[in-house]
Amino acid sequence: MVNFFRLNFSSNQAAAVTVSETAELPEALEQLGLSNSRPVLVIVGGASQISEADFLRIQSLFVKVLAPIAQSLGAYVVDGGTDAGVMRLMGDARSQINGQFPLIGVAPTAKVILPNQTIVLADDATPLEPHHTHFVLIPGSKWGDESPWIVKVATLLANGLPSITVLINGGEISFIDALNSVIAGRLVIVIAGSGRTADKIASALHGDTTDERAKELVASGHIQTIDLEAPPEELIHTMTNLLLN
Repeated sequence: MVNFFRLNFSSNQAAAVTVSETAELPEALEQLGLSNSRPVLVIVGGASQISEADFLRIQSLFVKVLAPIAQSLGAYVVDGGTDAGVMRLMGDARSQINGQFPLIGVAPTAKVILPNQTIVLADDATPLEPHHTHFVLIPGSKWGDESPWIVKVATLLANGLPSITVLINGGEISFIDALNSVIAGRLVIVIAGSGRTADKIASALHGDTTDERAKELVASGHIQTIDLEAPPEELIHTMTNLLLN
């Protein structure tokens, strides 16, 4: 059953739904007011384990490239929705550029802390990121359960329009995120030089890794890399073209 409600953050109000099965997602997105097709940018990757050095290097990618692309195209952006890592960076970047694009977080209900929530059941529960505009809270008892739901939400939102997944940094779950995107036929843009999982997959694309998961992803033909150190204009041009064609 779809349950719609509002979340009141200190500087923002977001719309949210809880769902119990994927068949409810079309109704859930309609209740959120997200029924119009748009290009979709899916953001996956590092959360709590991003180093301070990587965090600072990656930050400009969000402010100078990803958020401006979403803003200029009026795209949907879909991520894990919590106040950590790439999801925090996406929320902060949207706020910094005064973005108006919908930013949708998809996360397990049992693992997130809602605004003003006083009882927290999971030791590793994480607050929701306060600059997101919409949340789809899904069933699940562990981090990673949201991965196939993110893919499904993105597919429904795009409804045939272009969509890409951008993988930045990342840990073990990022391999699952990338695989789920590949299975759905979605191109995964790996940001080489952003660290950890992203760099393992980028290395595999150049034949320089022994990581079997990375090799399998590359063999799918749905992996492309862009270097973190490339000029912002080049990154914007490449990703924009992918989301327009």
